[in-house]
Amino acid sequence: MPIEVLSGGMIVQEPPKHISVTSGYVGESYKQVEKVAGVTFGSDYLWHILNTDDSDWFPDSRKPAIALCIFKEIFPSLQVLFAADLQYSLFYEGRDLCDDEAYRHLLDKYHIDHEMFYRKLTSIEYAELANYEFALVKQLHVSGFPAVFVQTSDTKFHLVAKGYTDFDTIDDRIIQVFKMSDQGND
Repeated sequence: MPIEVLSGGMIVQEPPKHISVTSGYVGESYKQVEKVAGVTFGSDYLWHILNTDDSDWFPDSRKPAIALCIFKEIFPSLQVLFAADLQYSLFYEGRDLCDDEAYRHLLDKYHIDHEMFYRKLTSIEYAELANYEFALVKQLHVSGFPAVFVQTSDTKFHLVAKGYTDFDTIDDRIIQVFKMSDQGND
């Protein structure tokens, strides 16, 4: 089944706001996320959450969305892996995805030409692609991230996950969507 990753624009504020705006919520909830999802937030990321007076982070979803658009053009079949690498870079390694240098290790990992990538990262064309994805996600009425949809026709989308959802649950829901679709009830 082909999979497409869309950037949702979870944090798009003009101008971007300091990490202290969301750090209280994240600081209180990250342990629950670790418990439920079986993940670990990295100490470098948590430092910015727990030391906001010293942090220089102004989170914004635009640059990582642009990076994903560039990557999808180069390696469309690897977009899920790249999206996971972006999440790991932020939440475990504590890389500021608003900083151009946060992508250098991924460019090396995927053998992407640095000059080409950084030229596209600052281009209007790729910023417009990222904004288009934000608009698509808004049109799908996504209100929680991550979200997973199954598309059964040009205009029919089925929400199968909102927020963290384990694989077995998503798998069962996808099977149900296809059963409904086969019966003409989608």
